[in-house]
Amino acid sequence: MPSFDVVSEANQVEVKNAVEQSNKEITTRFDFKGSDARVEQKERELTAYADSEFQLSQVRDVLTTKMSKRNVDVRFLDLGKIEKIGGDKVKQVIKVKNGIESDAAKKIQRIIKDSKTKVQASIQGEALRVTGAKRDDLQATMALLRKEVTDLPLEFNNFRD
Repeated sequence: MPSFDVVSEANQVEVKNAVEQSNKEITTRFDFKGSDARVEQKERELTAYADSEFQLSQVRDVLTTKMSKRNVDVRFLDLGKIEKIGGDKVKQVIKVKNGIESDAAKKIQRIIKDSKTKVQASIQGEALRVTGAKRDDLQATMALLRKEVTDLPLEFNNFRD
């Protein structure tokens, strides 16, 4: 029986490359000369440092630009609140989302069920497995999800015939 998985995970290699490119650009930019602006990465958590909130917004702009150039969807980024860390320096924790949360998975499952196509969706941890009798039904479901679900960056993998 043909099936595929619906997942939502960022390519960690590309995220790391985007962070390195961002740091390289920040060190060479004139408006960051003499400042402590940088982006650090620990697993699925990025931390942006800057001397002021304005510079922090500039660091975020550089980071999102580099990520979009490396085909990493910026909807994976979950911006935390801005914290002061002594003097006038600030930092912001940015989490890189991984997996589909249960509420979003239930919403996607409901969209598939309401579409009246002959496929079934089952939640498996942080992914959704969609099975159907015909390959065309699965491809129609993929097109439907691309159109309907705009708040999550979805990927379709593990397609089995």
